[in-house]
Amino acid sequence: MNLFDKHKDVLDKAIAAIHDRAFYAQYPEHPSPKIYGETADAEGRKRFQALLGKDFSELLQDDSAERIATEESPYLQEPLNIGYPSFSTETLIEKGTVAFHQWRKVNADERAAILIESLELMRERFFEIAYATMHTTGQGYMMAFQASGPHAADRALEAIAAGYEELKRFPENKFWDKPMGKFNIQLEKEWRAVPKGISLVIGCSTFPTWNTVPGLYASLITGNPVIVKPHPGAVLPIAIVIAGIQKVLADQGHDPNICQLAVDSLDKPIAKVLAENPEVKLIDFTGNSEFGSYLESLPGKNVFTEKTGVNSAIIDSVEDVDKVVQNLAFSVALYSGQMCTAPQNFYIPENGIKTSDGNVSFDEFAEKFVEAVNGIVSNPKMGPFVLGTIQNKNTCQRITDAEKLDGKIWLTSTEVENPMFKTARTASPVVVEIDSSKKEIFSKELFGPIALLIKTKDTDESIALAKEMALNHGAISCGAYTTDPQIKEKIADEMSLAATPVSFNLTGPIYVNQNAGFSDFHVTGGNPSGNASFTNPEYVVKRFTWVGLREPAKV
Repeated sequence: MNLFDKHKDVLDKAIAAIHDRAFYAQYPEHPSPKIYGETADAEGRKRFQALLGKDFSELLQDDSAERIATEESPYLQEPLNIGYPSFSTETLIEKGTVAFHQWRKVNADERAAILIESLELMRERFFEIAYATMHTTGQGYMMAFQASGPHAADRALEAIAAGYEELKRFPENKFWDKPMGKFNIQLEKEWRAVPKGISLVIGCSTFPTWNTVPGLYASLITGNPVIVKPHPGAVLPIAIVIAGIQKVLADQGHDPNICQLAVDSLDKPIAKVLAENPEVKLIDFTGNSEFGSYLESLPGKNVFTEKTGVNSAIIDSVEDVDKVVQNLAFSVALYSGQMCTAPQNFYIPENGIKTSDGNVSFDEFAEKFVEAVNGIVSNPKMGPFVLGTIQNKNTCQRITDAEKLDGKIWLTSTEVENPMFKTARTASPVVVEIDSSKKEIFSKELFGPIALLIKTKDTDESIALAKEMALNHGAISCGAYTTDPQIKEKIADEMSLAATPVSFNLTGPIYVNQNAGFSDFHVTGGNPSGNASFTNPEYVVKRFTWVGLREPAKV
């Protein structure tokens, strides 16, 4: 059985799932021994530990100029001391150019088969990737396993399926016969999907695989070689993925430099140099708006960005206020608010909210919210593992600054002891009440475990402010709670005009932070939080060009 036949069923199911939008997951999200093997967790941890303090030697990239080691564990607050091969930007571009002229000639069937095979290799290393993610991003174990393993693999498969379908949308060739009365014009026509060129994928420090693999695999399936430039603080998770891609490429007789890892350091960054190189035609980026906007301004590039945003939660009326605050508190606490979809601005009318048990005042809601946050944080079996750690020390300063904002402090942040890692860098959420007139405070992203309870005149003002923030500053998510169908429709309509997806009345184990592959589009591309959405058709079709060839038919 050839490689394509081996994976055809998976590809067909993934394409069907894209159209159906129902639940579909090729890779189970629970680290169950029944699914992954009794010893998979222990073996993954051992493999991760064996990498510490050594050079990462799995990459099939030669002629390294030097080694770079930049990662630090937020749990241990110690360097990982893993060295990665470093290359000049000229070498990376040169090898990428050579690889381009090989990879573009490979047909879509073979590309898809190779890429799905690489995901199967990734599956075998989900636990190793989970520990690598924990000790670079600071995520809790369960999130690290799910987000960097199964969920990332599903998002990568989604990109493969979307790209493959677009490559197959039109026939490769056709006999064209046009009647002209006494004679016919007959042509042989051919259409080629021509890749754009070298693709640069710039990773982030908090989700080094989940945010990286969609662009990586979207470019590869459409025939573009890729240079992955990870964040210096989170290299290992994506390095493991790239090593697997390179192995499959080499095993199938292709140049492993079709996918290259390009490491750098904070004091000697290379992202701009690579991005501005004329051979780089595609750029994927996740990170701050300033750099993302710079990338979007570069001429001659197709750029796909996910930038910062100001996410809102609109509280109008609820059935059960206790279930609502539990859900919202968990959304804020999860990974200490270091998710691009985490809510920040909570709009609550000054006259309170209606519930099935009567009116709940603004202060009563704030008290319940704080109680719910404290309930998570103070639970030794829950708090440390939901919060994880703070990835970047700058976030700690942001938390300190939040406690000095011009508003009422409902809850200050504290360190939370992790029973497994005594030196973990932790911080519980800070909760601040802000008046709706102080837009200068809440009209920017305060990345981290920071919740702003914004007192509005009424729900109409809440909706207007949430829409304004999304239009002017971007938003990736919006939560809304209302029992009134008319208000629900108004929120849906207004936030849709701001290109912001809305999650209504979430309670229980589903949160506004979460996005499902094959069903939820991540970022819309319609507001300042980013210009792209994975994975919609535009996300893949911009990576290649249809070119037609024709000649008189030989009949």
